[in-house]
Amino acid sequence: MGRRRHPDFYRAPFPLYSIRIHRESGLVVTAGGGGSSNTGIRNAMHFLQLEQISGRLSISLLHSHDTGSRATMNLAMHGNSLAAGQDNMCHVLRFNVTAQGAHPENTGNSDRGSSKRKPVKRASEDKSDLTRDESAQIVVETQHAVQTDFSPDSLQKAVCFNPEGTRLLTGGVDGHVRVWEFPVMKKLLDFKAHEGEIEDVAVSLENKLVTIGQDFRCCVWEADQLLSELRWNENLPNIPDKMYRYRACRFGKVEDEKGSLRLYTVQIPHKRERRPPPCYITKWDGIRFLPLLTQPCGNEVISCLAVSDAGTFLGLGTITGSVAIYISFSLTKLYYVEEAHGIVVTDLAFLPETARGCELQGDNETALLSVAVDSRCLLHLIPTRRTYPYKQNPIIASAERATQQSNISILNSCRESNVSPAGTSC
Repeated sequence: MGRRRHPDFYRAPFPLYSIRIHRESGLVVTAGGGGSSNTGIRNAMHFLQLEQISGRLSISLLHSHDTGSRATMNLAMHGNSLAAGQDNMCHVLRFNVTAQGAHPENTGNSDRGSSKRKPVKRASEDKSDLTRDESAQIVVETQHAVQTDFSPDSLQKAVCFNPEGTRLLTGGVDGHVRVWEFPVMKKLLDFKAHEGEIEDVAVSLENKLVTIGQDFRCCVWEADQLLSELRWNENLPNIPDKMYRYRACRFGKVEDEKGSLRLYTVQIPHKRERRPPPCYITKWDGIRFLPLLTQPCGNEVISCLAVSDAGTFLGLGTITGSVAIYISFSLTKLYYVEEAHGIVVTDLAFLPETARGCELQGDNETALLSVAVDSRCLLHLIPTRRTYPYKQNPIIASAERATQQSNISILNSCRESNVSPAGTSC
């Protein structure tokens, strides 16, 4: 008997490369396409509405925004603004949800979505479950388009907003990080961060910038000044520096520790082997950038990483289509679907932990959406746990948190004195 296929949550008529969820409304934006080649596959963004219907999460198409000959390869969202990486350009869009019959003033290149929603039917759903309020429509306006990569390959690889939404950061194949004042898109910084392609960028609450590249480096910056280079394997002497490279980085909050921050990085083997070595997740102190915990996360090569709003969960996608959810505190795997997509997972997004997000996820602890080149968007749910596993018991968690803080103090003191305490490696 073959592997049971994970049920579709939504299917687009084009490959999907990115997905984001609006914090207040729960509106889902997913994008992709066939690119500039004449394959007949369109390039577009789909705006999707999530709703609870008969105790189940349902999704429907509100609006399709055409992106011409350009496929959206990466996407960032802040409020109602979108920054879409398309070829070597970043297109800044603004969307609004309006009531039917409203006629907002056009202030730029805009399109208006059809007021009729297009429901996606599941095989197990009755037609009566797909009734929708057809009063909403989406208006999308293009506000800016700036070139963000100047290499011959011409591709923006990464984009993100700072937490305040006042800066937009882009990274490309040319190895440059460019920082833009948002929303006017005035270039503030342009500096060479890596030799070769930039893989990912992330910004902390203190506006420290973390970049990773294909040159094996993970760098921490303040403006355009290099503060430090992270070494995830410094306490793992059996792993040479050039055996692994960084693939993704994300900041996350620390549950019950206001003002604390964690950085999560994923390391993948540089070379593919017949018997592939494991990939690794590393958790770092997000203020001092000291490694706290490193754990293997399977032999499938990781393709993308997401962190839940409260920092409780990590989502991982692989190049073979598998999806996993980990507990961030212990880096323990909680959920796994092998080859859910069957092809590379391109992006992940957790439902926001806002009032609307909690309403949508219902009696579940968290909900994760994954998209892939197979044009499918899948839903992954973690039911609310009635009991705590040993490692997640609050008392044990508190004790282990104290131990981690003690380890940080020891590392700090021995680095300052260049002395290795007994039983430790600095």
